[in-house]
Amino acid sequence: MSVRNRKTLVTAVALTAGLTLAAVTPALAGTAASHTTRATAAVSAQGDPRNVTQHVADFYGAYIDAVWANEDPSAGASAKALRAFYLTAAAQKKVAAFEKKNHADGILFAQNVPVKWKVAYTGSGAGHATSRVTLTWSDGPDAQVTRIDVQSDLKTLKITDLKPAS
Repeated sequence: MSVRNRKTLVTAVALTAGLTLAAVTPALAGTAASHTTRATAAVSAQGDPRNVTQHVADFYGAYIDAVWANEDPSAGASAKALRAFYLTAAAQKKVAAFEKKNHADGILFAQNVPVKWKVAYTGSGAGHATSRVTLTWSDGPDAQVTRIDVQSDLKTLKITDLKPAS
């Protein structure tokens, strides 16, 4: 076989393999583990560290990640550090009192961890802003949802109060 014929054959095989991979990959992605599905669901994310509602969203996202990863030895320390960074000392005391009384997480107001969360600005006044955190506890059309009103200081962005929304 000549060198030219071998190059043509190798090129054809490589092209066929590439096209086959391109055709098969989407089909495989549909049957892949749910982690792949979740990873592709959020196409992009952005934030602004000066935005009080974004600050609350950042806290809840990181906090839920930390408590979700309960098998990771550093998860507990991470959750504690997040509380110290995002909450005022008074809010931390209030959360601790709730936890002692109710034997439940004082950030989530629950004993388990939600599968989804979202945060929306609901108003401001007297140097504070309020955000509504919506926690979704399962997937599907009948998923249970709870809401928490989170008050933040507009100057420091620290969370000053949390309470279940009525």
